[in-house]
Amino acid sequence: MIGCYLIKNNNEKNQVKGIIVETEAYSQEEEACHGFRKITKSNKSLFGKPGTFYIYKSYGIHHCLNIVTDKENFASGVLIRAVFISNKNERLASGPGLVTKTYGIDVSFNSLEVLNNKSLCISQRDSNLEEKDLIQTTRIGISKAKNIKWRWYLKNSRSVSKRLKGDRTPKF
Repeated sequence: MIGCYLIKNNNEKNQVKGIIVETEAYSQEEEACHGFRKITKSNKSLFGKPGTFYIYKSYGIHHCLNIVTDKENFASGVLIRAVFISNKNERLASGPGLVTKTYGIDVSFNSLEVLNNKSLCISQRDSNLEEKDLIQTTRIGISKAKNIKWRWYLKNSRSVSKRLKGDRTPKF
């Protein structure tokens, strides 16, 4: 999903469009996943159809946007951690809570299909990315399964929420 566009249509003339620059993956096979223990009312959509949104409230403060992946009845997803929106402050959506705040995303988007709704979608990137364009590292902001390298970010982006130690923010 890195390099793809996250697009929110607020009405016919108002749209928020940005490039996804950071993601994290989760699977029910590891402890940091919301579906690790069992299916519940709050995590049910994470076990749903791949290609749907899973939205949850983190620490009761901000919402987080995830895309359900893999297969039905198996909790797995990708968290959208950061988005770059051109002509805006480069740090505007540089964290999962800032992404949902900037885009106006809340639990009302939970379980919507990514490609079959008129308000929030992900579209293809404009160009190909190569492995050298990405940094793969451990996930952040979790206390369990911290050593799994399932976080990726676009190396040349200044909108990444947190860089790998020693990876300097690019200068423009």
